[in-house]
Amino acid sequence: MHTVNNVVELKTTGQRVQLRTALKDQTLVRLWRAELEQGSFCGYVCGVGREFFLLWVVGDCVTYDGMYVMRHRDVTELEAPDKHHAFLSRALARKHLQPKLWPAFPLENVRDVVEAAGKAAPVIGVHVDSEDDCEVCYIGRWVSADDDGFYMQELSPDAEWMHEVSFFSWDEVSTVSLEDGYALSLLDVAGPPPPLKRNESGEQRVH
Repeated sequence: MHTVNNVVELKTTGQRVQLRTALKDQTLVRLWRAELEQGSFCGYVCGVGREFFLLWVVGDCVTYDGMYVMRHRDVTELEAPDKHHAFLSRALARKHLQPKLWPAFPLENVRDVVEAAGKAAPVIGVHVDSEDDCEVCYIGRWVSADDDGFYMQELSPDAEWMHEVSFFSWDEVSTVSLEDGYALSLLDVAGPPPPLKRNESGEQRVH
């Protein structure tokens, strides 16, 4: 009899094969993560690792909506290719939009994912598991990391920079996003980040 972990591993193994095929053929996929959010993600697969995969996301208005690094285990349904892929790919081509391949982006563990995203983009979205079994997203710039987690200077929903760093542990991160339109709009309004202030402990957990 299979244990729960074995069942999850078999499921994610099959998904990785489908995602690698979509990456090779550059076909659009659609996926659902029912335990984290309503709705679905559509996009081109730009990298597949053992724990994470990278998706070039197509927004509802058929525009580029950022790069998302997601965990295989969160995917509850995968449609490969997306049933409307013929229309969507033609619409994107008419807008001169095409996925950007990042073959060297690390996708094997969360620390490598966060550090690579933080160094590649001025701001990133860090989605963390909450007690309500749904994601909460924090936006800001990556500052530094240690064995337990990493530090980020956050942007508020009103495009105001925090003056102290926030701490996130590695094991609470479910998704990392970069080049997301909302995050870039916050950065555009906020401007360059101010110098950080340090409290007595040198860190602050604010989430």
